[in-house]
Amino acid sequence: MRSTTPNRSLPAAVARALPAALVVSALLVSAVPGSTATAAPAAVTAAPVALTGKQLAASWSGPLSTRGRYIVDAKGNRFKLKAGNWSGVQGTWEGNGNENDANNHQAHQKSNNIPLGLDRVPIKQILVDFHALGLNAIRLPYADAMINDENPVPNYAVAANPQLEDKTPLQVYDAVVKALTDDGFAVILNNHTTTYRFCCSLDGNERWNTSQTTEEWVDNWLFLVNRYKNNKRVVGADLRNEVRRDWNDNPNWGWDNDHDLYKAYQLAGNKILEANPDMLIIMEGINWIGIPQGMFNHERPTLTPVRELSNTLIESGKLVYSAHFYGFTGPNHTGSGGGWQNGETYDARYRDLSPEDLERVVNDQALFVTESGHHFTAPVWISEFGTAGRGNTDAKEKDWFNRFTDILVKNDTDFAIWPLTGWTTNGKINDNWAMINYDDFGNRQSVLDSGDWRTPAWNKLVNATGKTGQVAKVDHWYMLDRELIASATMRQQSDWSPGNRKGNCPDTARLIAFARSSNRSLCTDANQPAKAEGDWITVTDERYVKNGDWARGQFKLQCPDDHFAVGYSANGPINSLLCAPSSRPLSKENRLVWFDKGDNRPTSGGSVRDDWAPGNYKGQCRDDEYLAGVGMAYYSHTGTVLNVLQCRPIEPTEDEKDWWDTLWG
Repeated sequence: MRSTTPNRSLPAAVARALPAALVVSALLVSAVPGSTATAAPAAVTAAPVALTGKQLAASWSGPLSTRGRYIVDAKGNRFKLKAGNWSGVQGTWEGNGNENDANNHQAHQKSNNIPLGLDRVPIKQILVDFHALGLNAIRLPYADAMINDENPVPNYAVAANPQLEDKTPLQVYDAVVKALTDDGFAVILNNHTTTYRFCCSLDGNERWNTSQTTEEWVDNWLFLVNRYKNNKRVVGADLRNEVRRDWNDNPNWGWDNDHDLYKAYQLAGNKILEANPDMLIIMEGINWIGIPQGMFNHERPTLTPVRELSNTLIESGKLVYSAHFYGFTGPNHTGSGGGWQNGETYDARYRDLSPEDLERVVNDQALFVTESGHHFTAPVWISEFGTAGRGNTDAKEKDWFNRFTDILVKNDTDFAIWPLTGWTTNGKINDNWAMINYDDFGNRQSVLDSGDWRTPAWNKLVNATGKTGQVAKVDHWYMLDRELIASATMRQQSDWSPGNRKGNCPDTARLIAFARSSNRSLCTDANQPAKAEGDWITVTDERYVKNGDWARGQFKLQCPDDHFAVGYSANGPINSLLCAPSSRPLSKENRLVWFDKGDNRPTSGGSVRDDWAPGNYKGQCRDDEYLAGVGMAYYSHTGTVLNVLQCRPIEPTEDEKDWWDTLWG
């Protein structure tokens, strides 16, 4: 979500309260004049192949899921999101002046809170134009206000689509979803705003719970997910757009309070999957924290917190991370200009960075997530990027767009351009960022038509070669932190450890690692033994410690034989293990992993280089082992802490095989 015009209310805000303006300006996004640097032209490539609706529909089947860094369709084939944002339902009023006056709306385009263009062109033609761009997916923003809005849209707002007359914004949204999915597109629902106000200052949309409660936000998501549950081409829930600072405080990642985006994503994502296990859950990083002034800390964290604290869902293969990049913003830059009063921080914008630095920053802020073998490994979708086309004379901005699309091509990255549609008024384009603009008579001016400098870069991006066909299944590693019940089985049970915080692995995985003092842990499905039918056992004492004291001086929690640890509870120190039965015998040969004096992790395997519990020693079993028990001790200066893991091979030793063969004849 970006604004191409200055916020006209800013001077008044500055005059009223200068300190407040510092906070406001952290949230503003407005274009600034470009430099006179020379932009290198993008390589010339052919136009995208335009599939018909039937051809696109036949090319993939839902639902979508993930395998490592890739999104795949129901057959396990790579489905790269080549998407665009069809904006409008998030609202276009900029918060000042008469809401009915188009001049007070973004780019003087009054959407009437429905997708832009329906007043000018039949929806079938709009979809033909989307196909021509080479798209296979549409990010469809909405405001929470849409769900309870009973006001029919004005008939003039759907003049080219009279079948939509007298419908509410939600009913128009329904019709658009159906038209898109009938025509083969994957649709990703995007909670863009809470109110219909656009865009970016203190507008009531800073967080998911700024103008509503977290419970209302989750309920709205469940309403929409259930509404489209039977449509397998509605493939994803993009949980929230551009979370940022409000008047008083920053959003955070993992602080366990009301502004904790990590916690909110966990809550909403798992509830959505309980309602519809087919949905992709898309989590965008933090867009902005801090006050944009030299004496205050300020930055655009994006996905950087995921390195140390990643999300775990009850359904494996459903998590996608996302990030936004615009040339006029930067790692520590709001995108605003015009002096410190307006939020100008004088930090480098993305377009100011050298090619090497831009690539490094984009990787550090987002694309690192696609690296294999980590607890955070997942697809990354750049769900917003873009720049002005016709009439743009900013050479730096042009150069940035060409270089940024090169990065997307090089990394085979899923993407969605912002925005798809806009207006042409009296022969002049209202929003030259739009990929397609329509005049009052429905005449089209597309990025694919002559005269738009972005055409070669767009064609290069859409036509780029990358991974296609079948994607092999991969192993996963998952983080547990504090109260995180990622087991669908245990979420359906009564509280198995009342009064304690609980961590449960997804049903497809087992515990494999612990941090010594933080109650953080890792799960994996690598070499996962199948679970047997039968009760999962809660272990609170040493009753299953048999055949010798394997860790003298330690209080031990040990699973029964042929069980493996899948969860734990804690109230300060760990006080119980949750153990699941294996469908086959497991080895009983111990390997002790002591981590009381430093990290003790394998030299190879998954997530062995990750600092998923900074400041804490970490103990980790090998990927071919299961966690059978833990040992801990009390210290006067620290209390009770974990010291040792009891790791056992999943496969039996040769002696055990011989013994079992003798036992069973």
